[in-house]
Amino acid sequence: MSGKRSIFEEVKTADPAPATAPGGIDRGRTGARGAIRVWLMILFALVVVMIAVGGLTRLTDSGLSITEWRPITGAIPPLSPADWELEFAKYQAIDEFRIQNQWMTMEDFKVIYWWEWGHRQLGRVIGLVWAVGFLWFLLRRQIPTGWTGRLLLLGAMGGAQGAIGWWMVASGVTQGEGVVDVASYRLATHLGLAFVILGFIAWYIFLLGRDGRELMQARRAKEARQFGLSTGLLHFAFLQILIGALVAGIDAGRSYTDWPLMGGQILPDSAFVLEPVWRNFFESPGLVQFIHRVTGYLLLIFAVVVWLRGRRSSHAATRTAFHAAFIALLAQIALGIVTVLYAAPWQIAIAHQFLAVVLWVLILRARFLSAYPISASIRGA
Repeated sequence: MSGKRSIFEEVKTADPAPATAPGGIDRGRTGARGAIRVWLMILFALVVVMIAVGGLTRLTDSGLSITEWRPITGAIPPLSPADWELEFAKYQAIDEFRIQNQWMTMEDFKVIYWWEWGHRQLGRVIGLVWAVGFLWFLLRRQIPTGWTGRLLLLGAMGGAQGAIGWWMVASGVTQGEGVVDVASYRLATHLGLAFVILGFIAWYIFLLGRDGRELMQARRAKEARQFGLSTGLLHFAFLQILIGALVAGIDAGRSYTDWPLMGGQILPDSAFVLEPVWRNFFESPGLVQFIHRVTGYLLLIFAVVVWLRGRRSSHAATRTAFHAAFIALLAQIALGIVTVLYAAPWQIAIAHQFLAVVLWVLILRARFLSAYPISASIRGA
């Protein structure tokens, strides 16, 4: 016969109910965050490849080879000689062929067609990877709180990019207007949005690479001055990227191949030859290249200021990030000069564009670490 036990004894001796392990919710979210981060890394790599392929499509003058925008049926390339003849006939009707490419044979046309088709196909692949990934995480309820809108934003920008791409191509698919290239400002819009999309993806990857609780703690140590300066540098670099797109759109990089002067002068005589005057800022090779050069010099001066501030950070990872961004900027400026001196051959021109992507991400990284610094222990330091 058992004796009476106190309430404290009962609590002590009773079989404990299964308890939720501490941090279980966090671990669940961390798992989703990790998987989403991998998915975003895949998207990031695809967008980088897309920018490179887009640059090569432009450098090979392939962008106008497909004269229609068919988002669904356009995924199927010509499958028979009759299909190829039809596509070639459409291309032969536009000004680019009639003015500068009448020498082309069917085999020549196929080369530029495959470049443009591959560019558009890659865009479809990116859209599919985004849609499949987003629906997978959404249906499994694995998207962390507050992230659904962010991931939807990527899809919306991707859809807008496809429409802007056709808006750009349509400016060059003309008949009887003497137009043989796409409008440079539309090309700048198209490339600019690609860098914006890449920037958002990179930022999200940085955020998901660290635990939410860690980010909250790191934000308390935010270095506001460095964050503001790196934000300014990011915007300045973006402006230079847009101006670079204007240079590419009118082949201004091949118009003056001396440096530091342009045709032996600071400002070339051909800077303001178009009427009305505002057209020169978009269509005059001399003025557009001059602006690109001057903006590069100003960007370098501002970058020195940002770097001098960044190297004073109390966090080693932040200092390293600013060093890396500054080195990339110096390399980009040097490569830009080489691009001019060699009249922008496609190999150097595409390297210049790719290095712009690297610089863009490194500036973003320095900005992120200014906002969310990684504290090192005294022993680690």
